[in-house]
Amino acid sequence: MRRGGHEGNSERLVNRTVERYGVWLRSTVVLLCGALGLVWADAADVPLASALLAPAVLACGVRLWALRRPLPLPLALLWTLDAAVVLLMGLSQPVLDGEGGNAMVEVAVGISVIAFQFEWATRPVAGAALAGAGVVACVLGDVSSSSEHDLDVVPLVRMLIQVGLSRAGYLIVRARARAADRSAAVRAALRREADVAAARRATEREYLATLHDTASATLLMVSQGDSRDWSWLPPRARQDLEALSAMPGFETGSVDLAALLGCVPEGEGQARVRLTAHIEGPLTMPSGPGLAIFNGVREAVTNVSRHAGVREAELRAWREEGNGVVVELSDAGRGFDPDSVPVRRRGISGSIIGRMRAVEGTASITSRPGAGTRVRWRWHDRGGVPQAHEQDRVPQAHDRGRVPQAHDHGRVPPAGDGAGQATEVRGPASGQATEVPGPAVGQATEVPGPAARTRAEHTAAVRFIRGQLLIGAQLVALLICLVWQFTISLRRLVAHQDVYHPAWPQTAAFVCLVAVAAAGGASLLRGRRIPPGVRGWCLGSVLAVSAVSAYTLPPHHATGPADWAFGVVGWHALFLLADLRVRRYAAFLGAHIGINAAAVVGHGAPAAAEAAVLGIATVGSCGLQFAIGALMTHLLRDTAPAAGSAAAREEELRTRERIHEHLQSDHKERYRALTATTVPLLVGLGHGVLSPHDEEVRLRCGVEGARMRRLFAEGDAVADPLLNELRACVEVAEHQGVTVSLAVRGQPGEVPVEIRRELIDPVAVTLGRTRSAARVTVVWTPSSVRVSAVGVDCADDCTEAAAVPAPRRAADPQVSVVRTRRGESMWAEASWGRPASPEVALP
Repeated sequence: MRRGGHEGNSERLVNRTVERYGVWLRSTVVLLCGALGLVWADAADVPLASALLAPAVLACGVRLWALRRPLPLPLALLWTLDAAVVLLMGLSQPVLDGEGGNAMVEVAVGISVIAFQFEWATRPVAGAALAGAGVVACVLGDVSSSSEHDLDVVPLVRMLIQVGLSRAGYLIVRARARAADRSAAVRAALRREADVAAARRATEREYLATLHDTASATLLMVSQGDSRDWSWLPPRARQDLEALSAMPGFETGSVDLAALLGCVPEGEGQARVRLTAHIEGPLTMPSGPGLAIFNGVREAVTNVSRHAGVREAELRAWREEGNGVVVELSDAGRGFDPDSVPVRRRGISGSIIGRMRAVEGTASITSRPGAGTRVRWRWHDRGGVPQAHEQDRVPQAHDRGRVPQAHDHGRVPPAGDGAGQATEVRGPASGQATEVPGPAVGQATEVPGPAARTRAEHTAAVRFIRGQLLIGAQLVALLICLVWQFTISLRRLVAHQDVYHPAWPQTAAFVCLVAVAAAGGASLLRGRRIPPGVRGWCLGSVLAVSAVSAYTLPPHHATGPADWAFGVVGWHALFLLADLRVRRYAAFLGAHIGINAAAVVGHGAPAAAEAAVLGIATVGSCGLQFAIGALMTHLLRDTAPAAGSAAAREEELRTRERIHEHLQSDHKERYRALTATTVPLLVGLGHGVLSPHDEEVRLRCGVEGARMRRLFAEGDAVADPLLNELRACVEVAEHQGVTVSLAVRGQPGEVPVEIRRELIDPVAVTLGRTRSAARVTVVWTPSSVRVSAVGVDCADDCTEAAAVPAPRRAADPQVSVVRTRRGESMWAEASWGRPASPEVALP
């Protein structure tokens, strides 16, 4: 598509192709006709003819050389060379003299002015001026070679018609190329937005998984702290801060998974898990899935430390057939029942399953009470599939010393995206594996990867561009057919009725060609391909016309002024065969030429002069038609794929830039949201400013842990997102020993995500600072939503002023918050007036 005066890929390649073909066509015809002219000329005229034709041939050679190695020649010089060619050819006509010389010059100049419209397609004024130079050359040649110095107007009119048709043909093809570029741009924009959205979702999933593995786990461990040794906390908090602040990048390289697995942290002291590793390395693979497996194994080892009740595990990794990689971690611990796991658990759903789903791998969990647990990761290379963008930081050597994280061992995740869909995945309690495929529900091998989708989209784009160019090419051929038949051919047919023996077959043949054009054009004008049956009937009719015209025409009139059919038959076949390979069209032209040659030879072998004239006329008509057919084939077979590939490369760059821009913006927004709450806690804990022994610090960590749990639940696909996110906060409070009762009144409705954040945050603060018991209530009315929490035995200074505010992305002025304290009890209520619109109406 033209943007700001720039050509689209299809238009640019069409211009380049027609320019090259124009130069080759004109140069070939000039060289061939010049050689035939020298053979035709008398011996005494050869030196003068050579003096005129040699510069023309040299100019054509310069133009051909410039195609292979562009020369720094100004456009004015190139135009002068092209004008000199036709003028020299025209001046050679009186030197060559005779009917053969006239035919040779007419063919050479006529095809040259046609080719000029291709060579100078992007500069129509220059092309028109060169056409004028060709007319001047013909006039000079006719006047100089005629004894009466008269002018034959018919060739000039025919030349002007050919120039107009060639320019119109180029404009039609260019219009179809522009239409293809516009449509491709629209499709590319839609795909780009989809790719950007997918990349943002994948990054969001990874961000939530990283947040879960780092800050969330650390803060929850601090909030549940006792008199344990906190020496591990400062380096852990600093590492978490580094992970959260790392800018997301594009992991497109390769890693050795075997080397990565050797860096899996085992923990320290009583929390250490001794790993027995059996790794068949090296396991080279794309860094996206490699890091996803490494981080998943690290999370699973942490779960063994916290939940399995054993301090030993076995880690195995090997390569499967078909370029697949399998990693397995097993322990002989207490195991668990997958069916009993709440759907809101995030330990495995985000850190293991979600990561593998994002890179189109799978993860399976086999466990039952008393029988241990086995976690298996599997990834297959689908032929160079580009992986999803990751923002994991590469594990460092000091990660071995990190303290295990507070995650949920033995939690079968919900199916869905990495953020955690609220669809429960049932795992058999009998110890059979429960495999969660990704990224869609069903077998992972049935889901086409990004490379397959990219190839399919590229194929579709090429097919569309080819279809547009094909329609344009066929319309051009049809236009030439109709204009040529109803101007030049019709005039010849009417003017030479007395020549034909008999005349009615010639008229019937003319009507038959009109019917062929109507039958084929009816499909083209509706934007459809010509049906095979119609194509076959039309081709047979065109060949029959060629035979009828040839055998009812006296032999000495073949290819002459009375032969109306020889020059137009090829154009009819061209629009019928334009979508097939050029050899089909060449075979048709061969049959057409053979029929006419057989008709001429059947009346006796022509003299050498007559044969030369027939040969030149054949080159001038069928040679031009074959060259145009080859040009169309090149446009369809080579230009369309090249345009599709160029568009794909440009679109890939635009998509990567857009993704990078959005990921940076998203990262800044996330980090900005954390700066008011999480970052100060991590900085304080990491540098010893805040002490985990301080009750106020632990309460603040509990509040932040609840906020993060609500954030994790934000992406769940559930009927009532507000209640689902509230339950996530309630669950954190219950893990801290608080007894919470939850009540819902009224019929739930839709609440935007930004409003849910504002409604739930006061509840999260109240629950996070409550020591013993709390009650949470949700009240739905047709006009409002109220969420309240009453905490018993709350910490001191549990007020709005003392509580650290939540990161507010888009606070709605309709959300009002009220807090009241009575003794050690705290009541907080957030309410929102629902707008009366169908989008939020009660069901």
